[in-house]
Amino acid sequence: MAYLLHIESSTDICSVALSNDDALLTINEKKNSLKHSEIITLQIKDVIDRADISIDELSAVSLSEGPGSYTSLRVGMSAAKAICYGNNIPLIGVNTLESLALASNRGIEEKYLLCSMIDARRMEVYASLFYPNMQAIFINKPIILDSKTFSEYLDEGYKIIFSGNGADKSKELFQNLNTEYSDIVCTAKSLINIAFNKYLNKDFEDIAYFSPNYVKPPNITKPNVKQL
Repeated sequence: MAYLLHIESSTDICSVALSNDDALLTINEKKNSLKHSEIITLQIKDVIDRADISIDELSAVSLSEGPGSYTSLRVGMSAAKAICYGNNIPLIGVNTLESLALASNRGIEEKYLLCSMIDARRMEVYASLFYPNMQAIFINKPIILDSKTFSEYLDEGYKIIFSGNGADKSKELFQNLNTEYSDIVCTAKSLINIAFNKYLNKDFEDIAYFSPNYVKPPNITKPNVKQL
């Protein structure tokens, strides 16, 4: 029996879950949140308290590692590392786009692909594309969307199932094409299956050197300096 804490902070949704092996016990998530740093410790305490365990009983912490919002990812990483260091337990990294795709997978034999997207700037997204068996076609790819973006797969007769907060950008581009939009968004419960398998295989991160997968450096605007 392993109690795993799961933290998803890559987007505007701040989500924390607790599982017993691969079974969800408790979850606390806030949508449209811009206050991850203010609420995440309270969410962690809440899911542990409602499961009636102590933080000392945790076996590992899993973290949605990105891509996503630079600031939000760092908030999740800081919380995860603090718990792992304080309790001498391992850290498990879960790719955000893989967890989104897996959560929207139908698990049936059909000619479709799973495309998970995280919103970036303007018409840009961070995207991954998978076959139903979760074999990756590409992972964590920055893409500027246009009407031809996925034409090579659509022309081959594949349906594409989109998920994530970047998918809305593509709806107008791909109208009347063989596409579908999942309502799956980033949530800590989507980390559970991947994290538990990694836990069983002892596939852990080096806590000291772990950093979120930002894909690109943050877009930081420098103030204009007036010349004297």
